[in-house]
Amino acid sequence: MTTSQPVLGRRALNRAFLERQLLLRRADLAVPDAVAHLVGVQAQVPNAPYPDLWSRVAAFDPHDLGRRVAELSLVRMPSLRATIHLTTVEDALALPPIVAALHRRVFQGSEYGRDLAGLDVDEVVAAGLELLRDRPLTVTELGRELAERYPGRKPTPLGAAVQYGAPLLQLPPRGVWGETGRARLAPLDAVLGRPVGTAASAEWLVLRYLRAFGPASTADIRAFTGVGGIREVVERLDLRRFADERGRTLYDVADGPLPDPDTPAPPRFLGEFDNALLGHDDRTRILATEHRSQVLLKPVRPLLVDGMAAGLWTSGPDGLAVRPLAPLADADAADVVAEGERMLAALWPAAEREVRIEAPL
Repeated sequence: MTTSQPVLGRRALNRAFLERQLLLRRADLAVPDAVAHLVGVQAQVPNAPYPDLWSRVAAFDPHDLGRRVAELSLVRMPSLRATIHLTTVEDALALPPIVAALHRRVFQGSEYGRDLAGLDVDEVVAAGLELLRDRPLTVTELGRELAERYPGRKPTPLGAAVQYGAPLLQLPPRGVWGETGRARLAPLDAVLGRPVGTAASAEWLVLRYLRAFGPASTADIRAFTGVGGIREVVERLDLRRFADERGRTLYDVADGPLPDPDTPAPPRFLGEFDNALLGHDDRTRILATEHRSQVLLKPVRPLLVDGMAAGLWTSGPDGLAVRPLAPLADADAADVVAEGERMLAALWPAAEREVRIEAPL
């Protein structure tokens, strides 16, 4: 006899997700602990982790995070979903063997991979690593040097082959608050002085994902981790099971919090490509279908209101400008302004403290 699984509606999933993303209430955590809990913070745009973590961590100081990036106690590297993430050193060393197959698939399916058809890509990667062990290089510089070894091949695909094919990090000052720097690459193990892990088992990553993103379907887990065979992985784990309103099975860790769906969700300002918007295959728990084209996979900064993507924001010396996706209620608008003023004081104290809510998009 089969037993029906408890059903979690969209609002219940939203509040569970916000709680685990540290977006329902700020966490009293050190920044490295928050980064570890989130399984990394999206950092494709160098300064994106700063509003992301300000919105999640109590008493967040951008200069504290900048110092950790500068001293490499937090690492910026190509990682989850084959994009740049900010991770702890421990995760930076553990993730490469798990995400390597995804990186290879992404590269092979790209224009860069097609441009290198007929070449031994592993040989290219080895040659690139040899160059990078001598000195850090940008992808462009690396590609140019490799092109001297492979006449007739375009430099950019050659450099990309190494970026996708080897555990590399981006060196500071790239990603340091208040500074600028080119994306210079270096071998992860050489810089950190520690060997990269070799275990490719995905169980620990799935459990970490569920603690920060669950409950979630196998499609959701696969979208974030990029790991194949997820259905077999979840079957090996001792997980709770729920169903969503469409009857799909959702998996969860035994102690995953499920807040009351009526728990208030304050406004939150997020950075570009925040994983809160990208961490699931079904993103309707935080992003309404009608707003996908305005938010998803674009270099924009989302604003959450009542737990859902409700606008975009920009910052400058004259303060913050908010463009709602739909008209905001007066009470919500007042809360957005107050939260924006707090963020300006924390991240851009020299800017005007004005938060302007402009006409809806």
